[in-house]
Parts: sequence; structure tokens; C-alpha cells
Amino acid sequence: MAYWPHLYLLIFILVLWVLEKRFPKAMERAEENLIILVISSIMAVSFGQVIARYGFNTGWDAALEFNTIAFSWLILLGMSYGIKTGIHLGVDIVLNAVPKRIAKGLSLFGAAAAMLYGLLLLDSTWLAMLGVDVRGGAIEYWSKMYKIGIGSEELRYPVFVQELFGLQPRFHRWVVLIILPISLALLTYRSLQAFIDIVRGKRDMFISGHEAQDLVEENRNVLKD
Repeated sequence: MAYWPHLYLLIFILVLWVLEKRFPKAMERAEENLIILVISSIMAVSFGQVIARYGFNTGWDAALEFNTIAFSWLILLGMSYGIKTGIHLGVDIVLNAVPKRIAKGLSLFGAAAAMLYGLLLLDSTWLAMLGVDVRGGAIEYWSKMYKIGIGSEELRYPVFVQELFGLQPRFHRWVVLIILPISLALLTYRSLQAFIDIVRGKRDMFISGHEAQDLVEENRNVLKD
């Protein structure tokens, strides 16, 4: 298996780390805007299809495939964003019942488990060093799609793009699936960040377990008012 995708992902994470250190606010807005763009595109295509179908008896053949892909991008990007912002819901009854030192250890275990999960899905071949017979992962799957060069089912390149770059009509599947290795690399990176923040005391838990309690506290006196 070629290892150049691993190198590119490592460079991507290093560049992201540098940019977030230099421009934290701008990078935070950029990540939020990307997610908003994906959500907006789903809404726009869905609304456009309703108007086209019921108003003009036509529509975009690739709308369903586009929305399916966009929704998968939203989920995959949301995994790491949820860890970064601490909005993943979790059960914290045990964390609240044990001493703070034990709770911190459990939170560190959760962050480490998420990091291991990301690494396993990204590329599981490293487990061969432990004597485990496994193969595959997001990087290997994406690399195969890149080599094969097959296209999507319905998505098509615009005609002028086909003529300008001499591309096949169907949109390359490897372009669509590039989010797989990127999102899992981000998941691993954000889990590592969370682990370090918990060690340094900048963060109490890996999950967000107090949302219901916070809402109750915020609205305790609403009925009285």
C-alpha cells in the first residue's frame, strides 16, 4: 500500500495546528462556516427539488445522491467539531459520583479510546505489529478509489469542466470520499487535543453531560417571572 496519503494527512494536521495557533478565531469561524455551508447546500437542493418537481415537473437527477453525500460530510465533520467544542452528549452519572481524580482518569480514558477509534478506522494495518490479522481502513479504501478512478452514480462534471480538463462525465468517487480520511484524521487530532486539555486541567470531561442540568438552572425562575 502506498504511504503518500499518510504523509499528506500528517502535513494537513500540522498545517492546521499552526494555523489554529496563529489565527484561532479565524480558523474557528472557517470550520463553523464549512459546516454551515454543507447544511445550507442540503436545504437549498431539497427546497429546489420541491419547487422543480411540483412546480415545473422536472428536477435534478443527482439531487438525492448529492444530499446523501452532503449529509455524510456533515456527520463526519461533526464528529471532530463536537469533540473540539465539547458538545457530544454522554452519560456522566459515574463521573459525578466518583472523586475528581478518578473522574479525570475516566475522562482521559474516553479521550484515548476516541483517539484509538479514529486511528483504527483511519488505517488498521499497524495492528499487524501486535500480531492481529487485519487489513483495510479509510486510507486504503480511498486509495483504491483513487487508483480505479470510477465515477459517482448520478453526479456529473459540468460540460465545460469536462472539455477543459478532459475528464470523464461522472464525478470521481475519490473526490467525494476524500472526507473519510480527512474526517478521521481530524477525529484523532481533536481527541488528542482533548486528552491534553484534560491533563492540563483546561477541560473537565471529554463529553458534555451537564446540558440538561444547565438548562434547568437557567430556567429555574422563568415560571415565577
